Amino acid sequence: MWKAASLPLAQLRAKTVLAEQAARETFLRTGDGTASIQRRTVEVDALLREIWSTLQPGQEPAIAVFALGGYGRRELFPASDIDVLFLCASEAVERDAHELIRTATQAIWDIGLRASPATRTLKECERLDGETNLEFGISLLDRRLLFGDAGLAARFENELLMTALLREAAGMEAYLAEAARMRHAKFGDTIFHLEPNIKECPGGMRDYQLIRWLQLLRHLAAQRAWPDRPGAEGFTLSLSAAAGNAESSSTGSSASSEPNDLESAFEFLAATRCFLHIRNGRDDNILDWVAQDEAAAGSVGLETLGSADPAYWMRTYYRHARTISRRATLLLDAAPPIARKPLLKVLRRRRSLVGGTNFWVEDNRITLEPGTSTDAESLLRVFAHIAQYGSSFREGTESRISESLSALAVHLPEGPYLWNCLRDVLLGPHAAHALRIMHALGLLELLLPEFHGIDSLVVRDAYHRYTVDEHTFLVIENVHALRTPRHEWEKRFSTLLPEIERRDLLMLALLLHDTGKARRTGDHARESIELAERVFTRLEFDLEERDIVRRLIRNHLEMSHALRRDIFDPESIRAFSEHAPGQQQLKMLTLLTFADIKAVHPDALTPWKAENIWQLYIATANYLDRSVDEIRYHVDADPVVLARILSRVAVHGGFAAQDNIQNEQLRSFLEGMPQRYLQTRLPDQIGEHFKLSLGLASEPIQLAFRLHRQFNEVTLITRDRPMLFADMAGALSAWGMNIVKADAFSNSAGIILDSFQFTDPFRTLELNPGEHERFLKSLRSALRGEIAIEGMLRSRQRPRHGMATAARTRIVPRFHFDNQSSSHSTLLQVVAPDSPGLLRALSAAIAICHCNIEVALIDTEGELAIDVFYLTTAGRKLQVPEEACMTQRIEEALSTIASDQSETASIASPPAPAGTAQA
Repeated sequence: MWKAASLPLAQLRAKTVLAEQAARETFLRTGDGTASIQRRTVEVDALLREIWSTLQPGQEPAIAVFALGGYGRRELFPASDIDVLFLCASEAVERDAHELIRTATQAIWDIGLRASPATRTLKECERLDGETNLEFGISLLDRRLLFGDAGLAARFENELLMTALLREAAGMEAYLAEAARMRHAKFGDTIFHLEPNIKECPGGMRDYQLIRWLQLLRHLAAQRAWPDRPGAEGFTLSLSAAAGNAESSSTGSSASSEPNDLESAFEFLAATRCFLHIRNGRDDNILDWVAQDEAAAGSVGLETLGSADPAYWMRTYYRHARTISRRATLLLDAAPPIARKPLLKVLRRRRSLVGGTNFWVEDNRITLEPGTSTDAESLLRVFAHIAQYGSSFREGTESRISESLSALAVHLPEGPYLWNCLRDVLLGPHAAHALRIMHALGLLELLLPEFHGIDSLVVRDAYHRYTVDEHTFLVIENVHALRTPRHEWEKRFSTLLPEIERRDLLMLALLLHDTGKARRTGDHARESIELAERVFTRLEFDLEERDIVRRLIRNHLEMSHALRRDIFDPESIRAFSEHAPGQQQLKMLTLLTFADIKAVHPDALTPWKAENIWQLYIATANYLDRSVDEIRYHVDADPVVLARILSRVAVHGGFAAQDNIQNEQLRSFLEGMPQRYLQTRLPDQIGEHFKLSLGLASEPIQLAFRLHRQFNEVTLITRDRPMLFADMAGALSAWGMNIVKADAFSNSAGIILDSFQFTDPFRTLELNPGEHERFLKSLRSALRGEIAIEGMLRSRQRPRHGMATAARTRIVPRFHFDNQSSSHSTLLQVVAPDSPGLLRALSAAIAICHCNIEVALIDTEGELAIDVFYLTTAGRKLQVPEEACMTQRIEEALSTIASDQSETASIASPPAPAGTAQA
């Protein structure tokens, strides 16, 4: 029977104060958080033993007292709780010792320590299932015997606890994984918070302990024995041993550097947490702005003395957090879910090679077998697979990749091949996930050194929540998330995504748009463009690709700035439209702005702000459509623009700026051109077009052709005449080309500039470079009337072998006239099944009715043609008679095309591509 004994509480309180002062002084003197928390652990051990021995002057009851949690790990931070377990041999012992345990617990509080006691009987520890018992079982993973019945402790640890853990290991692992995922979700599944909670955030102290717990449970399951430990008292898993065991059991090798990296990360976090506890006088683990400044000033956790820059100090934190986070993520990926359908499990566990590599994928996790080497091309294919399917690496594989990067760096691909690999990653629905792994391993910086400057870079303001690199990944993630919109307003933006022609260039612009922040000059857009130029050179981009990315980076803040104005004011719309000269740029800029604002912090993009972005997009899109034929360039009205164009075209066009004759010729060429032409063409292209126009005296039909990665383009410059646009469209269709875009411009001198972008289904021009000149010669002959275009088209309209036409006939053609949207022209919009000769037929109908095409906007979406023509007759809008004529002619044209398709649908033999017979 226990008998009460008096406790010298005043003396124990004084010892507690001295112990805490000693631990605090140890930290302040050395900066060593690990030494400080271990010293506090030793001091508290002595205090608790003194309390227990004082209360137990006689025979001790059958009770074993354990330290749990951080106290059990000997990691007692300055303001941490004292977690203690009173383990009783039986219910009778617990009943008899109730007052003893209550008095001991009260004494711990009375001397100034925060006690978190638990009392259990041996029988109550037999089962560790159920949520409450699972939490208790996890706390037992960090137990350490303080004092009491050693025999009871040995029986508990070696018999009862071992059996219970082996029985419940899978459930405990699943519970730990689920709890960790929920905790990570609360923090946006990212370590890159500007004011992180260093205990709870991903990559924090909690994740460090999660690694130890998961490794211990897997060790127990594999070895059915406790890991080796130095001595009989307590148990703490060695990360080095655990890592080695985990690697050897799964792959046969170990990652030698990883445990050291983890220990270094823990030492930094331990020092930081000690600093926060001492600074705040309580268990506060938030690294706010002021705390960051003070920690950097004292070089907390760093080996260097003196003060450090706060941004540099935070980079150190993020890199250590990333080490912990990556290791924890790998272990979580291997953890079993709480519930999984057996059939799904069987299907997902099929083992197969990632195409073109020596990496295996099983259960959506990727493995590189031990002793297997890889190359840069295979590694990039693996990351394309990760971007497509959201896969992750297995334990050990990431370490082997990291160790091989120095060798891979010597043979990294360059030029178009590198761009193709990087594009596959950027276009995958899980691109952000793949990029984060590439970034963590150092591969992203190898491919794009320009990205290194924003690695863990902190922007210290009250608006941004994430570091610059994480913000960038979130922007990319937000765009891809529009594939499966969750809100009504997201559904609106999602409609723009499939309309982006060069989504790969949009994603590259997103990846590079904030890289200039590393230089801290204030104008990060300009600096980002300068860094992007290096990327363009390495990837061997053409001028148009460079210009698309440049424009997006340069203007990526303009839509946000426009939202600060009255978005319903026509002048505001006009001013903003100068930064988005075409519909494609506007759509890309809209998606960039939507994703960029949303990635600042979780509450940045409110429904109201999303609505304003959408309204600004709609207003600008309508303005661009209405003004496409209205706003023309006039030299006398805007000499500043002329001077700028003259200076640039003089260089790119290949003539001297002081040559007055050529300057006047250029003025004449540009006079009256739509502003849209100047805004959507590069100076190089304007110069080439101007040089073509100089040759009209000797050759009335000037043509230029260029191959593009995504399409081909032919430009026609000549004097205006009836049927010109129709004949050009027909000649291209007769060659088997699929016209996807077309522009028609004219200047005040009656010079026509038509550009046609088309795909080549038969790859005739791509595979036969020698055919380029014959192709252009054939087009000239068609435009001169030397070739019967109608006959060529009839031959072309025979379907290829096996090609179904039924799907096209389900689309009902429709067209309408609009006399409101433009002040100068009548808009004709035609929506019809795309087919060879459609554009030719429509253009011919317009010419027969004596109407002039001011601007043509030709677009193709799949098998649907959406063509818009800005029409005038005698310099004015169409009147009722002209519209009636046009209606009749268009109906006849559409009917003829539909009839031709019906008549030829049954033809089975494939003809040679049009134009081949004239070779």
